[in-house]
Amino acid sequence: MAFSTLNGSSRVLGLQHMSESVYCGLCSKLGTSQRVAILREIQDFYDLIFKRLSSREETRMLSGSTREGIQIEGSDHDYMFWPNDHRVIWDMSQSEFYHSNDQTLILADSFECPPGFSLLKLLTPTDSLAEFACVRINDSLYVSSSEYKKLNLLAYNMLNLRKFSLHGPCGTGVVGIVEYDTAWCFVSDFWPHSALSWKDRCRLWPDSKVVNDIVKKGCHFVAIGHPIGLHENEEWRISFSQAEYKLVYAMNHCQFLTYGLLKLFLKEVINLQSEETVNLLCSYHMKTVVFWAIQQNTMPHLCPQNLLTGFWVCLKFLLKWVREGICPNFFIPQNNMFLAKVHGSKQYSLFRQLYGYYSKGLACLLQSPSISSYIIPVLCNPRLYICTDEDIMVPEVVNDAYFFHDMHRFIAFESDSFSIQRSIVGIKTIEQLVDSPLTPCQKVMLQKFTATVLEHIAFRLHNKCFNPRVNKQMYIADKLSCSMLKIAVRFGCISDMLFNAMYQYKTLRHMEALSIIEMTKMRLAQPYMMYRKMLGVRSYIQALCGQSLSTKMKRAVALDIALDNFVCYINELIPEQQSSLQNKDNSLNIPVFVMLHFLEFLCYRHIDATLAKEALDKLHALVHNDRGYYIIDICRDISWEILGICQQITGDFESALYSFQQSLSQFEFNNVRIAAQRRIHDIIGTNTSVCM
Repeated sequence: MAFSTLNGSSRVLGLQHMSESVYCGLCSKLGTSQRVAILREIQDFYDLIFKRLSSREETRMLSGSTREGIQIEGSDHDYMFWPNDHRVIWDMSQSEFYHSNDQTLILADSFECPPGFSLLKLLTPTDSLAEFACVRINDSLYVSSSEYKKLNLLAYNMLNLRKFSLHGPCGTGVVGIVEYDTAWCFVSDFWPHSALSWKDRCRLWPDSKVVNDIVKKGCHFVAIGHPIGLHENEEWRISFSQAEYKLVYAMNHCQFLTYGLLKLFLKEVINLQSEETVNLLCSYHMKTVVFWAIQQNTMPHLCPQNLLTGFWVCLKFLLKWVREGICPNFFIPQNNMFLAKVHGSKQYSLFRQLYGYYSKGLACLLQSPSISSYIIPVLCNPRLYICTDEDIMVPEVVNDAYFFHDMHRFIAFESDSFSIQRSIVGIKTIEQLVDSPLTPCQKVMLQKFTATVLEHIAFRLHNKCFNPRVNKQMYIADKLSCSMLKIAVRFGCISDMLFNAMYQYKTLRHMEALSIIEMTKMRLAQPYMMYRKMLGVRSYIQALCGQSLSTKMKRAVALDIALDNFVCYINELIPEQQSSLQNKDNSLNIPVFVMLHFLEFLCYRHIDATLAKEALDKLHALVHNDRGYYIIDICRDISWEILGICQQITGDFESALYSFQQSLSQFEFNNVRIAAQRRIHDIIGTNTSVCM
């Protein structure tokens, strides 16, 4: 099993040493137990919040690797949507739990379907997409999976301003630089009859509390049929996504890292070796292997010193399954997940490939660039000291940086297009959660969410009530908006001060805005300031180590500025927001230092031309000279655009033209191309002396 250069006791010690090194490497790449737990807290918390914020018609759930806490570069984000007023039952006796006036009932009919799949028979009339997707089979109406996902994709693209395409059971599309998979499904509150044996199998793992929670939550049906089913286009696959992420949560950290190790080996080795075998195995097979290995007690005592033993156990499981052509679903073992995919010559080729890895022993891991980088240093220096203490491997400051980065990533995506009504629901949700038991991470997330909601309401209220002829209404709205923005500053991070500055500029209080900008500059100039995981580590430790996350966020954390494209914040950015909306994007994401100098310039041009030029010079130097420290590559489009706007305002049309052209040459993250092209057209049209 180990490398041929090792023998006897040396082999055992060498294996332990390599396992420890791989453990440390995986903790760095996939996260320590603390970071994974925090990431899950973030996801669970925002699932809770946005479940309440979403429409009453449907529920959304994050699933897949991201929900499980595994973040491998290039991984997509998987979401499941289902209508709240549709429920699937397994037999007619279960209908008594529902009111027919409130629920559309669907009966799961698995009689003619392969294990793990079912037809869905519509029992009650409805005017929803389910009825429009129905086909007639044996004089009964069944919801067609292929038609249902097509109709949902059409509706989704029309309502959400994003163009997704069908891929398997999902609508797939890219938002910014992240790929999203959206599965439209139905939910059942009851555990499938075909999976009842699973509960009896769970004697050793997971514990009874987890098992009961899983069974109580039921299952889902995703819109894809079995390739060899009699009714492939009408069948639905029984999905246990909710159960699966709970099972991954129930793993210890070494078991979790074994799952991550298998995913890496699949991505970097198995799927890159042969065109004939590429994608025959997928991440779901890796997860299934780990589930079976844990439940059958084949790797019960995994620790950093024997992590590679867990990998080896799972590789042998895979080899056996491929040889036999049987991959039993963890919940419904009769469902052979290799049935339509791994057979014939492809099965033989895949077996030879896996057997080749098996023959090499753990040396096969050297074929993975990521994993080999953890093993080679130990092979070159067998006496190399490996520390597996998480607190030493990943200090507090690094965990803080990851936490604030992940928190902002979820808030920025979720807070797109907050209507005033949705914001009010958000306030009510906050009120309900304030008195509930929250972890330190959840308290900080609630604070930041509160700041974001208050900022949305403040600007929407001003825009809605702006009417110079009704002074009293404007006065009241302005007073409320100012109060909400001040509260947002108390709850949020350093960057939230700039929303207050934007509002003061918008309401022509230029001196007040500049005062806020100066305070923001002082906070951003602190040596312990944290921005995009970058900070002065020693200063941060000295000033903030041991402080609460709330204190750290208020004093040290700066995040990029996300502007909702349905809200007017700064009149000068209206063309850019409209351009972004036309390109199916709901927000502009602006680097905090770019916004700082932009606001400073806008304010000073009404007060002092010299100071306005100084602010513009700072913005010019930042955009021209930064190498990714303050402006990441995907935000260079809006950064060049904002510089061009400032230059256009001052009458420096030649420099503005250059800046807009630079904006057009960048990666289209903010989708401001249309605005840049219009501004170029305006400059050339009104200034004949300016040449392209």
